[in-house]
Amino acid sequence: EVQLEESGGGLVQPGGSLLLSCLGSGFRFHTYSFSWVRQAPGKGLEWLAGISSGSGSKQVYSDSAKGRFTISRDNAKNTLYLQLNSLTTDDTATYYCSTDRTGTNRGHGAQVIVSS
Repeated sequence: EVQLEESGGGLVQPGGSLLLSCLGSGFRFHTYSFSWVRQAPGKGLEWLAGISSGSGSKQVYSDSAKGRFTISRDNAKNTLYLQLNSLTTDDTATYYCSTDRTGTNRGHGAQVIVSS
C-alpha cells in the first residue's frame, strides 16, 4: 500500500523559504514518479511540480512554481522534496505529495502559512 507523509510546513514571512519533505513507504519508491500539489483555503487542488521515476532526471513545473520552487528526490531515503523560495501570501496552502498529477493518491499534507 502506497503511504505518503509530508512534513516541513510552518509559518514563514513573505520572501522566505521552506523545505517540504515527503516520506514514502509500502512501495518501491524509486519506480514511481511524483507530483506536488497544493490546496489554498477555499480553492481546489493545484498541481505545482512533477519529477520522473528513477533518478528524477526530468522535472516539470507549473507557471506559478517555475523559478521559485524546486522538486527533487532521494531514493535512498524514500523521500521527495519541494524547496519553496520567494514565498508570497498567495502561497498559503496545504501542500501534498502525490503519485499522480491530480492528487488522487496523496498524503495528509503539510500546511504552509505565509504571513508577516
